[in-house]
Formats: sequence, C-alpha cells, structure tokens
Amino acid sequence: MIRADLPELTAFIAIAEQQSFSGAARVLGVSPSALSHSMRNLEARLEMRLFNRTTRSVALTEAGEQLLQGVRPLLADLTNVVNEVTSARNTPSGSIRISASESSIKLLVRHVVPDFLRTYPQIHIEFVADSRFVDIVGEGFDAGVRVFEDVPKDMIAVRFGADVHFGAVASPEYLQHHPAPDVPHDLKQHRCVRFKFASGALFRWDFEYLGQSASVDVDGPLTMDNVNVMIEAALSGVAIAWLPLGQIEEHLQAGRLVHLLPEWGPVYPGTCLYYPANRHPPMALRLFADAVRAWASTRLT
Repeated sequence: MIRADLPELTAFIAIAEQQSFSGAARVLGVSPSALSHSMRNLEARLEMRLFNRTTRSVALTEAGEQLLQGVRPLLADLTNVVNEVTSARNTPSGSIRISASESSIKLLVRHVVPDFLRTYPQIHIEFVADSRFVDIVGEGFDAGVRVFEDVPKDMIAVRFGADVHFGAVASPEYLQHHPAPDVPHDLKQHRCVRFKFASGALFRWDFEYLGQSASVDVDGPLTMDNVNVMIEAALSGVAIAWLPLGQIEEHLQAGRLVHLLPEWGPVYPGTCLYYPANRHPPMALRLFADAVRAWASTRLT
C-alpha cells in the first residue's frame, strides 16, 4: 500500500497554491531544498510526476491536478475538525474564504460582518470578489454566493437576499436624443451596455409580462464585466443599461435614471450563501451561516 504522509501532502498543496517551491518554503517555514527533497520522495513512492518544473515556474501535471482536487478538501476537513475541537475549549476561531460578487460582499459587510466579528474576534473572513460561477470546492473556497436558482443541488443554501428586480434604464440625457422603447424588441434599435461574464458569455436581456416573455440580444458601444461601472455608463448618457433596480434606487428616485418598460421587468430569486452538504463545515463557517440566517429572517419576513 502506497503511503503519503500528512506533512508531504501539506507541502504538496502549498507548492501547488504558490506555484513556487521557494514561495511554499516561506509559507511553511522550511528550506526550498528540504521541500524539493520531500516532493521527490513523494513522486517516487507514487510512481508519477506531480509537477512540471522549469527554472522559472512550477506547474501541476495532470496527475498532480487530480491529486490536488482530491486531497485539498480532505485536509481542509481535517484542519476544521482539529480547529473545532480546540475551539470547544476556547473562543471560536478559524478562517472562512468566500467567493461572491462585489454587490453581495457589500451587503454582507454592511449588515452581517460587523456584529459577527465583534462577537467572534478570532475568526477571519476572506472575501474574493468574482463574477464567475466558481467551483468553490475545486478552487479552495469554504463558501460562495449566488442567486438561489444557480446554487448546485449538492449544496446547503442560506438565502439572505431579497428577490432581484432587473430593468432597462437610461439617463434623461440619452432619452432626449432617442425615443423610449415601447416593447422589448425596440431595444434592438438602441445603444445598450452589454454585460460579459468571466466565461466570455454575454448576458441576454429577458423580459416577462402577463405570461409573455421576450429575450433580446441587444447591441451597443460598450461591454463591461462590472455592475458599478455599468451604472456609471448609464448615468453618463452613453447607452441603456440592464441593471438590478435595488442598486440604483437612489438614482431612480432622484431622476438621474429612468426605468424603461417597467411592466416588463423580470424577477430573480435572491442571493444565497452556500457550501457543500457532503463535507464537515468548519465551526467558523457554521457560525457565519447562522449569522447570515438570523439577519435574513428579519429582512425577508
């Protein structure tokens, strides 16, 4: 039976994450030569190469990538169990790494994080802003945030966001030079701001009204991957933008933006914090999920 020691696997993960033997050595507090020797021993026992090494870079082989995907969650679970046992005697501690959109992070930081960190000062939260649909397990996250309908079925979801209402909006300046659309397909004749996901896919504008639906592939002079920048583009009068109305309520009330085709606006289920159902969640994550759930219960009722 082939054995792989815990220190070797910990070193392997550090090298893979740092993409450098010297960087991993600094993180682990050992010498690069000792780390290189440890990896040569591990590769010899496994009878496979885990890294492609050059003088300038270190990259995982296909076998190394497969090992990383399998081992990293297991070692994370082991660390969580040890931390939980320790925390049972002391103040809860640990780290949580969460992938979320910028707007979701702002919502949590404003309403959940301050009280949570005052209650649990030894817990550390790392937010990574990303518009992609991230594989949270494969990329080393403890949790993620998505709209409810996009949460994978094997995840526990804690809904905290209200339903999201989208709408086409434009500035009064834009409408002085372009007649407002009467039906969704009129938008094909307008200058619009496109949203592009990290995958490269362009967001289509989907409308619903009294059982009717329309999906419009608009065109325009700008393509962006950030909602806040799209808001600025709409305010500037350059084009019509497709935006979550909750994020521009202030501009709508002040008349800086006008909601077009308001009766056609679709509604999407609110955002959720989610994490794997088939893994032992760390105590820090369970406590944070409880805090999100408690705040959501006052917000969504």
